[in-house]
Amino acid sequence: MPTVEEQLREQGLNVTAQRIAIMHAVTAHPHATAEDVLETVRTQIGSISKQAVYDSLSVLADKGLIRRIQPAGSPARFEDRVGDNHHHLICRTCSVMFDIDCAVGDTPCLTADDDHGFQIDEAEVIYWGHCPNCLAKDNLSKTTKQKQSSHRK
Repeated sequence: MPTVEEQLREQGLNVTAQRIAIMHAVTAHPHATAEDVLETVRTQIGSISKQAVYDSLSVLADKGLIRRIQPAGSPARFEDRVGDNHHHLICRTCSVMFDIDCAVGDTPCLTADDDHGFQIDEAEVIYWGHCPNCLAKDNLSKTTKQKQSSHRK
């Protein structure tokens, strides 16, 4: 696997401490927001502007070195798992996110019912639901409310 420096050079990008730190931050924290990346990079290299992080994330995503995910109602998130057309599972309550491989075969989701003449090369599928932790908290909250309600009667 090529180093971060080699990956940047292969894409014709200048190798800078900021870009290296951003790539490492995205690798260390998959599905991080730009704000999360900013905080991580600042702890690694010190001063860096918010705009520099946003600009670098944009360039890295455009070059295919990282992937930008924009779930509905959520800030953009970034990961370094690229090129395999995987999907995501997100909790509606706490926003925890997991990578999910295609359900059957390598890339069945790239075969649309009607492709309207497009040459499809990527599908973005997001599964939404409630994670086990949030379900347990919700059930506990409902049980507590039911007990309180029955004691009042």
